[in-house]
This record gives sequence, structure tokens and C-alpha cells, in this order.
Amino acid sequence: MTFNEFFNRIESQYNVELPFVVYRKPNENSINALLQKTDDLIFTQDFTEKGFVFSPFDNTEKSVLMPLEFSEKFKTAHTVLSDIVTSNNEPKTQNNSEKEIHINLVKSGVEAIKNNEFKKVVLSRSETVLLSDNYPLSIFKKLLEHYASAFVYCWYHPKVGLWLGATPETLVKIEGQRFSIMALAGTQNYNGSLDVEWQDKELQEQQYVTDFILNNIKSTIDNIKISAVETVKAGNLLHLKTKIWGVLRPNAISLKDLLYSLHPTPAVCGLPKLDAKQFILKNESYNREFYTGFLGELNLDVILAPRSGKRNIENRAYATTKKSTQLYVNLRCMQLKENNAIIYVGGGITESSCPESEWEETVSKSLVIKKVL
Repeated sequence: MTFNEFFNRIESQYNVELPFVVYRKPNENSINALLQKTDDLIFTQDFTEKGFVFSPFDNTEKSVLMPLEFSEKFKTAHTVLSDIVTSNNEPKTQNNSEKEIHINLVKSGVEAIKNNEFKKVVLSRSETVLLSDNYPLSIFKKLLEHYASAFVYCWYHPKVGLWLGATPETLVKIEGQRFSIMALAGTQNYNGSLDVEWQDKELQEQQYVTDFILNNIKSTIDNIKISAVETVKAGNLLHLKTKIWGVLRPNAISLKDLLYSLHPTPAVCGLPKLDAKQFILKNESYNREFYTGFLGELNLDVILAPRSGKRNIENRAYATTKKSTQLYVNLRCMQLKENNAIIYVGGGITESSCPESEWEETVSKSLVIKKVL
């Protein structure tokens, strides 16, 4: 299917108000689409279904499923060489009342940490931007061109809404019994180099996420390996990343229980998880909905080619089919409502957080989305 045919098919789906998701995985050269045949609102019951799942921040709420059995799936080729590097020095519109509200929220978070209510909390805000072009597929194409290393998506259901994003963070990848996850935290602006100094606050924040993940997978994942911490670029920002991988024990845990033991991680919620989550639900002045939730392919069949090498010459013809789940944390995202884009941004708060700096971090993160609007 050609690039134009692909998007014409999705445009037709959108025009008749039927659900769809179109997405490109990080650093891949193809765009995938799943078009649901009816406008039924379907929820996953236990994450054993096949399809594309869209889950909210609050894991007591239901996760929306576009089931493979009631959808059409297809793809097209598309190559982007690398992320487009843009300056962070463009004019930053500032709403002083929004700034004051967020700074006060951060101050209350720091105070709660000092009172030993929790160790870390991720606090966020929403910002509404008036659109000159509110056509979602135009915005999606701009996200594709700007963020080659992100999971870029446009998700629509007439009974839920319209969301787009370019997230740098994987929640989990499971292929057969192979399991991998990333701990991503800490933020600073990208100024042309990955060779940067990180403050203790960011290093501690990232370690919290890594330790939380390891603690929650140690009883169900074997042969756990951990990479060194590295600095990675995501659009106009830098983050600290640790990769963790291993082998899922057969029948040790259901996918639903595994996901909910991790989500929401300290990278988007806090530590301890329940205490931080209650603080967020009580003190943030809006409903996150699907921001900091997760989304992606659920239990899809993939064909894995055998490894090359002398030992495998006889087996090269025998590819294997395995179940694959690839889920991403819904960061750097927006919701479209009529002529407005609602942008969602946040940051990790620890005892040493400076409220003014935390506000500036959310402004920098908002530019990831604003640059394509």
C-alpha cells in the first residue's frame, strides 16, 4: 500500500467516525494502522485479548481495546532518518496564573515529601493551545517527521476522544518469554551534546525508577540483566535511561498482574506508588485521563527469523511465530477537542526540587508538542 493510499484509507475511517489507531514504533521504517469495523466501545477484560490497548493513568479505570478480530490491520513504508533538532530558544508564552498554580502544587509536593508521606511524586498540568490546523492526520505526519526515535501515534474513538503523541518511554516489551523494560527519568534541555552533567536530584529520581522495577519483577523474571545508565535524547530534551531485560518465567504471573505491578511506575506517579497516586488524584487540578497511561500492541503474532550463524544454517528456513506485546507510556501527548489541543506535561518531584525549575521543565516538555502545532 502506498503512503497516500494508506492515509486516504484512514481519512475515510475518520470521516465516518469509526475508531482507528495509526502508529510508528521507535526507529522503524513502517507505519501501522488498525481500523475497527464498528463504533462499539470495547474494553480489555484481562489483557489476554489481541489488538491495540489504550490504558488510563488510573489503573482502577478500564482500558480501551481495539480488537484485532473486529479490525482491519495494514501498514505502509515510511523512512525518517533522524530526529529534527530544533532550538529551545523560541518564545515561550507564559500564563502567570498557570505558573503560580503549578509552583504551589510543587511546593505542596515537596512539603509532603519532607513530612515523609512519600519519597517522590510526579506532578503535572494541562495547557490548552488554539489550533490553526486541527486536522489530526496533518499533526500526526509532523510528529513522524520530527521524532524518529519516539513511538508516534494518533488514536481515535468517537465515544472516547482523539489523542496524539510522540513518547520516548517503553513500558514493557514481551516477545515469547523474552522481557524488556526501561527506567527513564531525569530531564534537561538538549544543547547539542549528550555529554552533560546530571544533578543528584535527577540521578536519584532515575534510581528510584530502576529500583522499583527490579523489586517488582524479581519474582517473575529470570536472568535479569541491567545496562549502565546512559543519557538519551528525546526531541529537544535529554533523559537518563537504564535498560532492563530477562526471561519471563512460564505461568509465573498473568500479563494483567505484571502490568499493574509496574503501572504507574515512579517515572509517572511516584514512590511509594499508592501514596503518591492518592496525592496526585487529590491535588492535581485536572483529570489526567490517558496521559501517563500506556498504549500499544497486545498479544499480536510476530514472525521471528532464526539467528544467523554456522550452527543455525540448517534451521534458517524455520522461522517461529510468537506472541508479542509492546506497550509505551503515554508521554509528550495531547488530546484534540474541536479547535484546541490540550497538552499534558509534568515532572518528578523529590525533596530537593526547586519549584521554579520544575515549572521551566514543564515548559520545555510542552515544546515537544507545540513545535508541530
